[in-house]
Amino acid sequence: MKKNLLLAVFSGLLLWIAWPPTPYTTLLLFVALVPMLIAMENIINAPVKKKGQFIFATTFIGFFIWNSLSIYWVYNSLKTIGPLIAIPITLIPYALGPLLMAAACWLYFRMRLVTGRAWALPALVCFWIGYEYLHQTWDLKFPWMTLGNGFAVSHKWIQWYEYTGVYGGTIWVWACNILLFLLYISLREAQTKTYRSKLVIALVSVLIIPLGFSLVQYYNYQEQENPSNVVVVQPNIDPYTKFNLPAYQEIQTLTQLSDSLAQPNTEYFIWPETAIAQDINEDRLGSTPEYAQVKKFLNKYKNGNIITGVSTYKFYKDAQTLTAQLMPESNQYVDVFNTAVHIENSDKLQFYHKSKLVPGAEALPFGSLLSFLKPVFAHLGGSTGGYGSQKEAGVFYTESGIGADPVICYETIWGDWVAQSVRKGAQFIAIITNDGWWENTSGKDQHLDYAKLRAIENRRWVCRSANTGISAFINQRGDIVKQSSWWVKTALKQDINLNSELTFYSQHGDYLPKAGCLLALLGVAFIILRQFKPRVAASN
Repeated sequence: MKKNLLLAVFSGLLLWIAWPPTPYTTLLLFVALVPMLIAMENIINAPVKKKGQFIFATTFIGFFIWNSLSIYWVYNSLKTIGPLIAIPITLIPYALGPLLMAAACWLYFRMRLVTGRAWALPALVCFWIGYEYLHQTWDLKFPWMTLGNGFAVSHKWIQWYEYTGVYGGTIWVWACNILLFLLYISLREAQTKTYRSKLVIALVSVLIIPLGFSLVQYYNYQEQENPSNVVVVQPNIDPYTKFNLPAYQEIQTLTQLSDSLAQPNTEYFIWPETAIAQDINEDRLGSTPEYAQVKKFLNKYKNGNIITGVSTYKFYKDAQTLTAQLMPESNQYVDVFNTAVHIENSDKLQFYHKSKLVPGAEALPFGSLLSFLKPVFAHLGGSTGGYGSQKEAGVFYTESGIGADPVICYETIWGDWVAQSVRKGAQFIAIITNDGWWENTSGKDQHLDYAKLRAIENRRWVCRSANTGISAFINQRGDIVKQSSWWVKTALKQDINLNSELTFYSQHGDYLPKAGCLLALLGVAFIILRQFKPRVAASN
């Protein structure tokens, strides 16, 4: 069993080496799961008891290595509370994904007990996609390690994400690994040369056809000319101290940086998440000194619009939402929001409330069940799980009719959520974020790389404003056209092309994982029925 454990560890290390932001190693994704498959095959064929437990434990260790090495930076956002508390809490994102991955492998083993390898391996892909989709929809959502995200640094290879989204990448990785695994098994089991030749042809086809198709797409893709001048601002304010700064000082920094690059025809100024960090009553924003200061700046630019992050709250007479908290002194309910606001040269204000909330920091998973953890999550920079949200994706429209998709930080990794805004009329994607919590680690680089996937899926420019970096412009092919350095005060300017055409993925969203989940459920039902059938026969 030590050999199988080493194989699983090897898989975990290969996946880590292949993962963003490491360049030039993406190719390893096509072989990294082969050792894991071999380890599972060895256990299945071994004369031992409790094979399912061995498979679950072995695969968990390999996937835990991959996850913990790839997202080690999660610890940085907690370390201020001390290692005795931070380490156990960070084990949740490090271990939860691997537990679900190992569960998919365990289901594969159960399928092998009732059917052959030819059926069980496709079922494994469905079980895996089912785990990935679950991990982006339930209360503990963290789809950072979705396999298809692994191609973010090699975006020229996956231009066909405009048809499939990242789940097409997940299937591609598994298909190549499974065919390599079957080729290895055919050699070990001395199967016929004809069978091996078919496997080689299939492997080459599965690898080369999507790659060739993507490269042709990439080098032949032409953007339609529809320019808009945009400025993104990076104020570089320490996230741990920014909430103590006066609002006028923050806005002064933002307007000075904006003025440094603005043109008379600039249409958008994009400021980062919680750029205005002081809590503001949303219903009275238009009468605040902060709003007046922003409007004074905007008056200089006739066509100008500002998209900025703001910390807002909203009062209700009764509990209109599940997150609203009763204020005893006023007998009112209040919701706190991580908000994007659109300000223009009219008096009109548009709001978008962040909806994909970070578990713990912004949304307490499973409600009252984990309420005892609120003091710990308070150190993550959120509202101890108390943020409100909105149910539907949003679009900001200018007076001239331009549609912008406001994406706040963590929401970058939800392809289908962005696609919903595009279907509603968003012509470009405005990402506002505050990545300073992770410090100068690979977390900020991965977050930037994942934005390239949203550009490809929807063929929309991405304009990314990050408080401490990395701010960037990404074109419709996923190329980073301009980017800032980390931890510098700066602004970037770019003429982008607006796009109103809908890709297949923009129209249909996450159809692949939904189909995969359905097949996974049918697979689980099949396993249960096949195991139950002999008992029924025996009782008769």
